[in-house]
Amino acid sequence: MLQRLGQSLAVGLRHWIPDPFVFALGLTLIIGLLAVTFTDSPPVAVLGHWYEGFWALLGFGMQMVLILTTGYAIALSPAARNVIDRLGRSVDRPAHVYFLVTLVGGMLVLVSWGWVVLTAVFAREMALRVRGLDYAYLTACVYVSSQIWVGGLSSSIPLLMNTDGNFLIETGVLDAPLGIDRTLGSSLNLVFAGVYLLLIPGLMVLLRPRRTDATPIEDMLHADKAAEIPVEKEAAAMSLAEGTPAERLNRSAILQAMVALAGLGYVVVHFVERGFSLDLNIMIFIFLMVGMLAHRTPMRFVVAMRRACANVSGIIFQYPFYAGIMGIMSFSGLATIVSDWIISHASVNTLPALAQFAGAAVNFAIPSAGGEWAVIGPSMTEAAKSLAALEGIDPDGLVARVAMAVAYGETSTNLLQPFYLLIILPVMGAGVRLYARDVVGYLVLPFIVTYLITALMVSFVPL
Repeated sequence: MLQRLGQSLAVGLRHWIPDPFVFALGLTLIIGLLAVTFTDSPPVAVLGHWYEGFWALLGFGMQMVLILTTGYAIALSPAARNVIDRLGRSVDRPAHVYFLVTLVGGMLVLVSWGWVVLTAVFAREMALRVRGLDYAYLTACVYVSSQIWVGGLSSSIPLLMNTDGNFLIETGVLDAPLGIDRTLGSSLNLVFAGVYLLLIPGLMVLLRPRRTDATPIEDMLHADKAAEIPVEKEAAAMSLAEGTPAERLNRSAILQAMVALAGLGYVVVHFVERGFSLDLNIMIFIFLMVGMLAHRTPMRFVVAMRRACANVSGIIFQYPFYAGIMGIMSFSGLATIVSDWIISHASVNTLPALAQFAGAAVNFAIPSAGGEWAVIGPSMTEAAKSLAALEGIDPDGLVARVAMAVAYGETSTNLLQPFYLLIILPVMGAGVRLYARDVVGYLVLPFIVTYLITALMVSFVPL
């Protein structure tokens, strides 16, 4: 029954899901109209809020691009390919592929959300080896696996809360950074990660299309698509005349290793001085240094990063539109109206579940955990502190629970928001007739299951 329902949703929604950019344009108009209707902002002011917001997240957007591209560059290294080959040798049935891709993907994004591209590379290789796979559904498995990232080391909201001088401290909402031991290292988050890794791979096996309904990658390939050569061969093809000073520098593993090892040396100093303190900047820095070592020579790393950058074109030009939507919601007061309404119906016991709902709802307009937290984080944090004071409980504990609840809610509706499919479609869709509309229908049931389970966890699992 679940298989038939999932297949029906996939087929039915294919006719209703537009391109992610069209989704962003439509959402811009809807949020703009809501701001004009429910706030005191006239249309001209809303346009100004939109333009102002357009440029408000350039720094954060660059961080997102770098964490993705550096993670993808590592995925293209010979060491990563060897791991993929070893994993693939023991798998020969579609159900096993769906399970393994979802499980491995979940473990990878716990390290960095950018490593979802590694999962995509692995899944594509499996699709070329194992018969009977439905390629669109396999893409859905890759995407579903990535949603556990909010419980991992690159989770935006906990890292922002643990960053010195973050916007909540600057505005006086928090007195000091909130350590990751209260968020990522909490019992709640460990249970979240464990349940996700144990449950979701099995769920994706249960929801898989029947083999008779499967559309394999072979049926979707463009006939004129040439196979992509390894990074090392492309770098070799770009070589200058051997023995020239420039060529020796381009091939110098020693030069690149010296810089990378110096960078990793700083990472050691960073953790010695600050403890296990992670933020977006140090994660990006680590991935850059590791990627340089993994590719050995400068030209190989240049080729890998160039390929990685091809995966972020959609994010680069669409992210400002979502930042503009954030500007409308923030500067017009629309986000405050939404969060205040939710808070007005909250108690200490219900606030986490309502915070999760707020994170899920606002994510349609602001598909960025960090950007969303910038908009609703202050009001949610103030509500948590006020309710904690009334009940005489630890305010930092409730703030941490609410922050993680927003993060879990945000990632849940990523399954219904096509924006982040842009991360994996360049890998899964290279030379293949694959579009977001082919995948989204397979994500509805995983969304329902994961949202309900997470709502129970944020309400009842001890922090």
